[in-house]
Amino acid sequence: MVLVHVVPSSRRPVSRLETVIEAERYARLRTTADGFRRRFAGRTIWNVNSTAVGGGVAEMLQGLVGYVEDLGIAIRWLVIHGDADFFSITKRLHNAVHGHGDPAGLDAAAAHHYTHVLTANAVELLDHVRPGDIALLHDPQTAGLAAPLAEAGATVVWRCHIGADRQTGVTEAAWEFLRPFLSAAHGWVFSRRAYAPDWLDPGRVWVVPPSIDPFSTKNADLDADTVRTVLATIGVLDVPPAGPPARFGRRDGTVGEVVRPAAVVADGLPGPDDELVVQVSRWDRLKDMTGVMRGFADHVADHRPRYLALVGPAVTNVADDPEGATVYADCLLQWRALPPAARARTLLVTLPLDDTDENATMVNALQRHASVVTQKSLAEGFGLTVAEAMWKGRPVVGSAVGGITDQIAAGTGVLLDDPTDLAAFGATVRHLLDHPEERARLGAAAHDYVRANFVGDLHLLRYAEVFGALAPVGPAAR
Repeated sequence: MVLVHVVPSSRRPVSRLETVIEAERYARLRTTADGFRRRFAGRTIWNVNSTAVGGGVAEMLQGLVGYVEDLGIAIRWLVIHGDADFFSITKRLHNAVHGHGDPAGLDAAAAHHYTHVLTANAVELLDHVRPGDIALLHDPQTAGLAAPLAEAGATVVWRCHIGADRQTGVTEAAWEFLRPFLSAAHGWVFSRRAYAPDWLDPGRVWVVPPSIDPFSTKNADLDADTVRTVLATIGVLDVPPAGPPARFGRRDGTVGEVVRPAAVVADGLPGPDDELVVQVSRWDRLKDMTGVMRGFADHVADHRPRYLALVGPAVTNVADDPEGATVYADCLLQWRALPPAARARTLLVTLPLDDTDENATMVNALQRHASVVTQKSLAEGFGLTVAEAMWKGRPVVGSAVGGITDQIAAGTGVLLDDPTDLAAFGATVRHLLDHPEERARLGAAAHDYVRANFVGDLHLLRYAEVFGALAPVGPAAR
């Protein structure tokens, strides 16, 4: 069985970014890339993570890898494999690093199995990675690869996309589990400074916020007719699909069509002009989909015909998230227990992942059609769905946790001080639904803020700084 798979990448024309970031930033990106290409000639950057689909890390890599290729820099993307026990361990680590869950299962037996799986993956990784290359390892699933790759002569950077602003006994137990694996890395990258444990050398810790690609399938412009056609096709709007299927541009430059339906659980569907509140995320307890449902049912649903769509991926398609099916099942049980009037205004939507570009178009249409987008997470490393919705000019109601606070600046959306206060959540959503002018003002400011702070050129410039500081000067060994 092959454990390590190469993810095919599609070169993305970096010149398109100039229309978004303007001339000065674009020139800086080009100049930095020219210097990087000369310094690192003959070396390859290897991104390593645990899934090619589902979640913000995979989506970011699709864009960033494509732009770096277009800049003439050697870059590749590899996905490792693990068994069910491995991903159960890493899911517990994921939750514990966020400060949630019981870390008791992170014992010597868990460490042994974690090491066993990653040692097997490392053997195959070393068929690709060569001395002098740069290995960018993403999240707890890959931490155990740092030592074998560093011993093979690669410069190893561990990139953590999750974390908690406050350290607790739960987070400390998770970091103690990871500590012996991370010590071999040459540097560590976090989305926020507060996420880094204090035992790491601060001189080798960098902060690199995530980013969106404005030209990805998920973020590309869609006109109103296309949005309506997509939502009718997937079964979210109470209108029949009119005309031919909606078309979208794929990452490889070809054109696709939205033809697959979503799996929609609903007693009623919104019409095309009804107000719709949307939350898009994995089926993950920390995203608090059930809390969003209860807050909407108790404080929003009885105010005029308004609808809520809780949207996530098909639960069988995200390989590294074993809790997805359980969380979705819990949402389904709680949906069935809602009062009939609230249940008729609430939709559970699982989107197929058979075609990732088609899936991205579905998400794009849902976010663009939404009157309000929510991200009421109990914990969040960054929450890329926030920046995605803001880019589309949507007002976002998000929890004041983790990286959401970096995205929703004053006047660009609404932050909830306490994500468990469902009455406050409902009142905020209801207020925005009642005030369309305020929604439009917040949405316009949100778009501008994302353009200024969370587009991929800034992400790449920060990575260039990290690699330039850590990688030795000299020819790569081949």
